[in-house]
Amino acid sequence: MPIHTWSAARINKEFKEKAVSAVEVAEAHLAVIERKNDDIQAFVAYDAKQILAQAAHLDQHFQQYQYAALAAVPFAVKDVIDSAHLPTAYGSSIYAAHTPGVEAACAQVSQRNGAIMMGKVATGEFATQTPSATKNPLRVTHTPGGSSSGSAAAVAAQMVPISFGTQTTGSIMRPAVYCGVTGYKPTFGLLGTAGVKTLSHTQDTIGLLARDVQDLSFYLAGMFSTQPARITNAPTIGVCYSRQWDYAESYMLEALQDHVNWLQTQGCKVKKIRMPQQLEWLATQQPRLFQFEAGQNLSFEYETAKKQLSQRLQARLAGAENIGLDEYLGLRQQVLEAQNLMAKLYQDHNLDLILYPAATGEALKGHKEAGDPRFGALWSLLHMPSVAFPIGTGPSGLPIGVQYVGAFGCDMHTLGSALFIAEALPPSN
Repeated sequence: MPIHTWSAARINKEFKEKAVSAVEVAEAHLAVIERKNDDIQAFVAYDAKQILAQAAHLDQHFQQYQYAALAAVPFAVKDVIDSAHLPTAYGSSIYAAHTPGVEAACAQVSQRNGAIMMGKVATGEFATQTPSATKNPLRVTHTPGGSSSGSAAAVAAQMVPISFGTQTTGSIMRPAVYCGVTGYKPTFGLLGTAGVKTLSHTQDTIGLLARDVQDLSFYLAGMFSTQPARITNAPTIGVCYSRQWDYAESYMLEALQDHVNWLQTQGCKVKKIRMPQQLEWLATQQPRLFQFEAGQNLSFEYETAKKQLSQRLQARLAGAENIGLDEYLGLRQQVLEAQNLMAKLYQDHNLDLILYPAATGEALKGHKEAGDPRFGALWSLLHMPSVAFPIGTGPSGLPIGVQYVGAFGCDMHTLGSALFIAEALPPSN
């Protein structure tokens, strides 16, 4: 198997055993970027000389990095995440010539553990719904989703095994399943947001995209010098039905039901749960809370460079003026109550995971829209970890996927439970 098809875990293992050099790893992935990026437009900035210099440093100081948890693993970062030596435009012409000179925390921690920073990948405008130019590697006539479009596409195209994305509503879950890869949104704040352009300070979450759950677990563990997650007993899963399910395509609902039936054949205990009305209501209010915060955090851009913002974003920021402080603080109180309610729901039903749609269905044709983000909204708002991966294909042959949500702060158990399910899926899926 060519190096660029290897998992992050295998790359790390082969480097430590001196079966491959870091330079060979970097060159293999650079070749894929240079061959595919003109068509897919996942990467918006990279420097081959810089990449190879990082790799050469690892090889020259092998004894120092021999035991580094992420040594020689290539990764990319979404372009709302600052880079010390590369342009960071946040998906906007306003910052076309901007180079922060500071490395974001997630990238710095990765490099400290031996990973190779390959460059910046495309984002929707300030991580909102206005799409980037990225195409879906599985079918370039279709959207890769948003706003972590470049992150998902880079992994799907085998340019990198790991990419950092961000999610405020559904920006990791949807691109992951649209592009046929795996996405992970951690518990809010697990990965430090220092060096990330703020959109919603109570919801913005840094996460990871990879080819499978195993690599996600490997990389996360490596960042914190701990062991990857794994469980041995079949998890208990709550299928959480809500009004949002009405927005899913009929074939998506059928696939989810088939998946639920299959889970039971694997020994999983499945419980049907109806989302409490309080949470149903809160899910409809998430956009207003987001809008209030975005109105503050993008106030400089709105007031000094309004004409360089998309019409869509201009309208959303203008709407923030119609949300009063009392409403906003009331929503924050509702979120706190909902977090407590969810914790009780997991305890009362003895749940390991909640099953929920990740997207309405397959990736949409065209590039003007990035798809409906609603299925990640509540879980982002409540700060809960979630994992999404494909479970089959839709009518046109593109992937469709499921989202598994874990209890607050139970990230390793969530990843371990998701891994139990993902590894048992038939190869055809």
